[in-house]
Amino acid sequence: MRAALGLIESVGLTTAITALDAASKAADVELVGYEKVIGVGKIVSVTIQLGGEVAAVKAAVEAGVQAANRVGNVVSSHVIPRPHEEVDNLIKEFQKDIKDLNEEDKKDTKDTKKQKKSKSDSKEKETKK
Repeated sequence: MRAALGLIESVGLTTAITALDAASKAADVELVGYEKVIGVGKIVSVTIQLGGEVAAVKAAVEAGVQAANRVGNVVSSHVIPRPHEEVDNLIKEFQKDIKDLNEEDKKDTKDTKKQKKSKSDSKEKETKK
């Protein structure tokens, strides 16, 4: 079980990535998940979930919020020290989702390389004709 869960909700992906970058540099935390939601007025809200020791997560969230506010808008942030077991189960689901997304990205990268190679081979054949 994690010692703490930190959440930073921002408007836009750029703001969320800026928050994650600053948070990761500020303390020893791990990205355990993220969520993108299209809300009212088609505004994209991105929430990043960070895990680690309580003091590290507090420092990371604080640094992330400060950095994110310089480039965009932070809607909310919160640190849950020693989350209940049910919240820990949710964190495990976040981690599973991240792992699944990483595997999909690897597969997509391989497929893209295959498509580029196929196009390149086709162009070479046409050039030889």
